[in-house]
Amino acid sequence: MAGLKYMSGFGNEFASEDSRCPGSLPEGQNNTQVCPYGLYAEQLSGSAFTCPRSTNKRSWLYRILPSVRHKPFTPMSCGDLTENWNEVEPDPNQLRWKPFNIPKSSEKKVDFISGLHTVCGAGDSKSRNGIAIHMYTCNTSMIDKCFQNADGDFLIVPQQGEILITTEFGKMMVEPNEICVIQQGMRFSVDVFRETRGYILEVFGAHFELPDLGPIWANGLANPRDFQTPVAWYEDRTVATGYTIVNKYQGKLFSCQQDFSPFNVVAWHGNYTPYKYNLENFMVINCVAFDHADPSIFTVLTAKSTRPGVAIADFVIFPPRWGVADHTFRPPYYHRNCMSEFMGLIKGHYEAKEEGFQPGGASLHSIMTPHGPDVDCFEKNSTAVLKPERVAEGTMAFMFESSFSMAVTKWGLDTCHRLDKSYYKCWEALKSHFNPNWKPSSK
Repeated sequence: MAGLKYMSGFGNEFASEDSRCPGSLPEGQNNTQVCPYGLYAEQLSGSAFTCPRSTNKRSWLYRILPSVRHKPFTPMSCGDLTENWNEVEPDPNQLRWKPFNIPKSSEKKVDFISGLHTVCGAGDSKSRNGIAIHMYTCNTSMIDKCFQNADGDFLIVPQQGEILITTEFGKMMVEPNEICVIQQGMRFSVDVFRETRGYILEVFGAHFELPDLGPIWANGLANPRDFQTPVAWYEDRTVATGYTIVNKYQGKLFSCQQDFSPFNVVAWHGNYTPYKYNLENFMVINCVAFDHADPSIFTVLTAKSTRPGVAIADFVIFPPRWGVADHTFRPPYYHRNCMSEFMGLIKGHYEAKEEGFQPGGASLHSIMTPHGPDVDCFEKNSTAVLKPERVAEGTMAFMFESSFSMAVTKWGLDTCHRLDKSYYKCWEALKSHFNPNWKPSSK
């Protein structure tokens, strides 16, 4: 959207005030006896007060009315949003979904909240340790309604249709091939402009951070300067008919009413903010000699567990890049993994399975379930002339990788009616090339 402004950086100490109210940030302290313009000071904490400074997250919001002024929360329907990982029996098979259906606006109005569907997950929001993967499919904007996730952070990946997200910190326009993160407790509303679809990675108990670069050292992958945080924007709006706050709490949905817009923050400062990132800015590191690098080399963001080197979830992309490896089968190798791999496709054709895996669809390869290139990919790339070539041009696939053994919901296995039950057949034509009489070529 023209006119939206952002601040650059990842995890910075930001400060912003709406230009309509210059001087609205208090000078020299956080909680003055009387705030400028008669505002209320409210702190939003994303970490315990006692966390080390390097991981301490909080922001101070200066608002027209505090968020505490609302009617009591009452339970509401959760629809297909769930944290019940025991709805159906476990399924260790390779799973693939055709593009998830988007409801037609001419048939039923569905906003972001009512269009949330949980596909799979594991862990528990009560114990603050776990993951959930959702799809959103919607066709109408949220009117006098906002959403707050008390359970964890949302990493949102639009696939079809841009979304305008209004937050307490300001506005963000997020288009396909961009992502955004709305951290725990931040209130937001989603406007859509057409039939819209996307993916959500939710993590409980940790925040997303940039991965350590190790021997890459200082520069590469997702550079901090390319992340964007919105600038302050407020509305002083009374809603006589009632404004609805929807709260996701312990895996359930609750709603309450108030008579004013929650987007009444005139100024704010801190390091706990929503942010967005354009995947085209990812600085790709890849093999330039031989072999296929592990996919972790394409990690954009990670939510670390308490075990060093092991993630609750990684967000990994497979962007356009050069393939130059010699003497190498260049596509992804055959694999069994101690991690769960959920993949989605924003656009184009994924290199290891150019047929069947479609934009707006998904796949799940569970812990220790074999997976890898289909037969066409294997045969083609086993005999290809190896020369420098562009890989994944016009494509953006991604992976949510997790150390959790994720369970698929009833909606994911049955109700959505998008499960491709013939997926296993893409490997059935693989044949043995074993030759017991093979001899190494003489040099």
